[in-house]
Amino acid sequence: MKSDFWYRFLKNKMAVAGAVVVILLFVVSFLSPFISPYDPNEIDLTNVLSSPSEDHLFGTDQLGRDVMSRMIWGAGISLKVGFVATGIAIFVGAILGAIAGYYGRWVDAVIMRFVDIMLCFPSFFLILAVIAILEPSIWNIMIVIGLTGWMGITRLVRADFISLKERDFVQAARGIGASDFRIIFRHILPNAMASVLVAATLGVAGAILTESALSFLGIGVQPPTPSWGNILTAGKDNIDIAWWLSLYPGLAILITVLGYNLLGEGIRDSLDPRLRE
Repeated sequence: MKSDFWYRFLKNKMAVAGAVVVILLFVVSFLSPFISPYDPNEIDLTNVLSSPSEDHLFGTDQLGRDVMSRMIWGAGISLKVGFVATGIAIFVGAILGAIAGYYGRWVDAVIMRFVDIMLCFPSFFLILAVIAILEPSIWNIMIVIGLTGWMGITRLVRADFISLKERDFVQAARGIGASDFRIIFRHILPNAMASVLVAATLGVAGAILTESALSFLGIGVQPPTPSWGNILTAGKDNIDIAWWLSLYPGLAILITVLGYNLLGEGIRDSLDPRLRE
């Protein structure tokens, strides 16, 4: 099974391209203290809004800070937000989906009606409302994005549990007296994680995009902490004279989100048994 998955995955050129983008993002994030040419918060008022040059490959912003250094450090912010927010969503969604799918009946009805209610609210506007009430910070952003993104995971896990709970290995576990807790978390949930893995990969891309949008609006990651979104805000304010402040972070967001989406699609295609030759 594993060799078959890797064969199908490596055969998918777009999925491999997505994986390369994700790996490069990890490398840049972890090596940011070593590869960043300048301190991302170092202000140089003699070098304000300088265009790209040998000294500053991506130019400087309105305070003379090196844009390339801020983007390198901003990659770590994007990764942190993406993974923590998606982790929260998976934790909440997997537990609720497992309980709904395993017990069914009124338990399933209550949980799924709650999911339907949550889906009635546009997620981004709900995040905007909550962040506007709370103090804008990276931790609040991660928590709020995670707590508004679990509904799809719940539906996926619930569907898998409804299918898996009638399998022979589950009946055998019940027959030897295994508790519901053990059956859910030891026997069924590990077999339902394939679809969750795909959703998580796509969820990271969504979380990064949401954080960038919030930072662009000024209620996300707050300066001087570097973020691709707040670099774009500076670009909006100086669009006529500093095109590089919009181009480079915009491309970084585009390539990162595209990379995660391609990776997620590739994993899904490789795991889907209907695609086997």
